Amino acid sequence: MAFEKITEQPSNYRHLEKMPLGELLVNINNEDATVPAAVKKAIPQIEKLAEAAADKMLMGGRMFYIGAGTSGRLGIVDASECPPTYGVPHGLVIGIIAGGDKAITTAVEFAEDDREQGWKDLQTYNVSDKDVVIGIAASGTTPYVIGALEECRKRGILTGNISCNPDSPVSAAADYPIEVVVGPEFVTGSTRMKSGTAQKLVLNMISTAIMIQLGRVEDNKMVNMQLTNDKLVDRGTRILMERIKLSDYEKAKSLLLKHGSVKKAADAFVL
Repeated sequence: MAFEKITEQPSNYRHLEKMPLGELLVNINNEDATVPAAVKKAIPQIEKLAEAAADKMLMGGRMFYIGAGTSGRLGIVDASECPPTYGVPHGLVIGIIAGGDKAITTAVEFAEDDREQGWKDLQTYNVSDKDVVIGIAASGTTPYVIGALEECRKRGILTGNISCNPDSPVSAAADYPIEVVVGPEFVTGSTRMKSGTAQKLVLNMISTAIMIQLGRVEDNKMVNMQLTNDKLVDRGTRILMERIKLSDYEKAKSLLLKHGSVKKAADAFVL
């Protein structure tokens, strides 16, 4: 039986160009509202991958996201937000996109069709069996991602994937597949919509849960966040004030800037 892409099935809506703007927005929102329920069904799969990835990272490994197009960009966004949010090194979570950096903002023709290039791109980071590699492909058929995961598995590198079609080829190439089946898109085949939203939600869940497992959050606070702008300095100051029971804002801010993070400032204050 041929593999069927639910993500490519016709939209449940017709003649979009004739819909009034308000109706368009309501219908898009109605479709988006179905995504969290689809993600919820996949939580057992998400948990297995997050647990396995956290174990690797607790032992010093890294986490790689690899994808093409929208999927690749979503991985890069999630990876790039880990250092400022949780204060981890920039090389701990790495996003790779088919076509290289240019593809982050501009479509690179046929880059996703190269089955060998994904593994080559991973090799530039000296990927090893200490690491975990997560392929992201809404369709579940992207050659760039499938080839990379297959090569990883040959070498004993832990693999996972996030896709939006059941029983897809990319899932067959992964140790820990995640399939979030959101159904046909509002605009037929436009997987940047519901599929992209689903992938973003899953990436949020995986990286956040892992960072908490790595001790980068205390209570519900980002105590290791980087102080890269006034907003974050203010947030950090207020967290520190609450944490060490200090009412003097300027003193707390001075302590924070001196030590560079809420956690370090709080530990120094206790000492």
